[in-house]
Amino acid sequence: MSLTPRFPVFLHGGDYNPDQWLKYPDVLEEDVRLMKKAKVNCVSLGIFAWAALEPEEGRYEFGWMDAVIDRLWKAGIRVDLATPSGARPAWMAQKYPEVLRVDDRFQRRHFGGRHNHCPSSPVYREKVRAIDTALAERYAKHPGVILWHISNEFSGDCYCPLCQEKWRAWLREKYGTLEALNDRWWTGFWSMAYTDWSQIEPPSPVGQDANPAMWVDWRRFSTHQCKDFILMEKEAVHSVCPEIPVTANLMQRFFDYDYFDLSEALDVVSWDSYPGWGLDDVKAASEHAMTHDLMRSFKDRPFLLMESTPSLVNWQEVNRVKRPGMHLLSSMLPLAHGSQSVMYFQWRKGRGGSEMFHGAVVGHDGTADTRVFKEVRQVGEALEKLAPLYGAPQEKPRVCILYDYSCLWALHYAQMGSEAVKDYPETVNAWYRALWKMGVAVDFRDMREETDLSGYALVIAPTLFMFRGGIEEKLRRFTEQGGTLAATYGCGVIDGDGRAFLSLTPHALTDVFGAVTEELDVLYPSQSNAMIMDGREWPVTGVCEVIRTEDAEVLGTYRDDFYAGRPCLTRNRFGKGEAWYLAARTDEAALTALLDGICRSLGIPRALSVPLPEGVVARDRGGCVFLQNYSGREQTVTLPDPRTDLLTGASLSGEITLPVCGVMALARG
Repeated sequence: MSLTPRFPVFLHGGDYNPDQWLKYPDVLEEDVRLMKKAKVNCVSLGIFAWAALEPEEGRYEFGWMDAVIDRLWKAGIRVDLATPSGARPAWMAQKYPEVLRVDDRFQRRHFGGRHNHCPSSPVYREKVRAIDTALAERYAKHPGVILWHISNEFSGDCYCPLCQEKWRAWLREKYGTLEALNDRWWTGFWSMAYTDWSQIEPPSPVGQDANPAMWVDWRRFSTHQCKDFILMEKEAVHSVCPEIPVTANLMQRFFDYDYFDLSEALDVVSWDSYPGWGLDDVKAASEHAMTHDLMRSFKDRPFLLMESTPSLVNWQEVNRVKRPGMHLLSSMLPLAHGSQSVMYFQWRKGRGGSEMFHGAVVGHDGTADTRVFKEVRQVGEALEKLAPLYGAPQEKPRVCILYDYSCLWALHYAQMGSEAVKDYPETVNAWYRALWKMGVAVDFRDMREETDLSGYALVIAPTLFMFRGGIEEKLRRFTEQGGTLAATYGCGVIDGDGRAFLSLTPHALTDVFGAVTEELDVLYPSQSNAMIMDGREWPVTGVCEVIRTEDAEVLGTYRDDFYAGRPCLTRNRFGKGEAWYLAARTDEAALTALLDGICRSLGIPRALSVPLPEGVVARDRGGCVFLQNYSGREQTVTLPDPRTDLLTGASLSGEITLPVCGVMALARG
């Protein structure tokens, strides 16, 4: 399927900010010439341009944007047109201070920065709706506009009186009565009970900060607020032209909002990917490959890479440039996982502001005679060669990993265990990374009520601390009907409201796993243990859950401590399926050995049916295998059958050589 029906091709381009260069008309003319040279076919336009579009209240200045869009269109370059709500102009903050956020210490912020607005403010909503509508009425029929880009990288919360009232209304709708709220928030602790709705403020460091259930609800409410704001902007542009899809750029390992929920408001999922290359490229690639698959899973269809850097970023602690070849390799990573674009921040480096040293296609010298520019053009040429893959049907993965934002929040706010237990994204990525290296495709699902696990052969539930949406019954039914379930320590401890289950854990699944959790032990960073399995020792760090078996087969035991010899890894037959339980945090080699055996027994396909060197990974997209070398050295791979590299046109068979940062798109025939 095409995410941009008006222009059904792989998009290549990035954030374009002509509003910063209106006094430099020669620069704007040169931009288009250089874009054509770089094989750019689409730009994101107007993301933070409100001050240029509406310099005074009610006075719109669209002439400059008319000229820019027309100039781009004549050159064959399309536009992802943004609404400017991510950063309001100074006149608005001065005249209507209510549009500015109140922070978590209940202080009104001053003008500046971005995402400094109140989502509840009637004034801000009115102004946003007005300019969104004006943009839609002026540009929706322009053939160059192919996508609406709503705001930019939503983040943060507002604690103003308006948002507090929205918060209380949200709680009343959810719980109905204060009695129910007090019960499910367990407010008998520390005399926290509420006797009137007006007493409930948002959790904050200067007020109520010791109720994990309240914090999780606040994150759910903040998601609701952001989603409602997106829907308001979407309705504004779609009321004029519903044919153009709406997107908003999400972020990696983002904490503030539930992206499964938020993505329901979007027609197209897009996100901004900024791996830290140059230290551990395999780990960096696996983390972002996981997020690519997460973004694809939100709607079970392709996504857009809305931002990446062609060279370096300026906001990390260490800002390294990409090594030669890494730009093409890193740009093929999202393509391999379902992206229909490679877009950048930014097209041209600005002369000032906090991002003037962020990487760009065109540097401050304004020339095409740079390594970065040439490598960007190389990506544009590659996307043209990969055109046969656009819209190619993709076989549904047979493996699913559960990743739930409420579980993420609950672990974060829980005062228990250690960071090793609570580092939910890294725990999930450890399991994902093992499968990614094996070339096994993965879907992600959360625990919402409509989640359907049928059709998968293997479901993995790493540290599924919270159970909600009836997930325990779904996992039971999945296993009973022949599926293979794998779970880890910290499983099924609290319910969807954040209260501890008054039962053995994993809650309602002890018979499925044939094992019961007794204690959760954690290790200091300097300490370690080991799991003994098949006569071999596998390192254990951070977490050692003490379990007892009832019906399960013990496959691995602890080496040390008072639980030495007790179960660490178990397998239990349940119904037509089986359930595995790993009670400790092990290393990648142990997870790989475990998952390799499970996947082989289930006949789960891999992108390439041959062993791959460390740091070389394969991913299938539409029958084409993207072979990628993140190892930092030249590698050789023996192909199982003849292939054609779509990037070079070369016919390949037998043993092939992948250079440092090498990538191939291997199609059969």
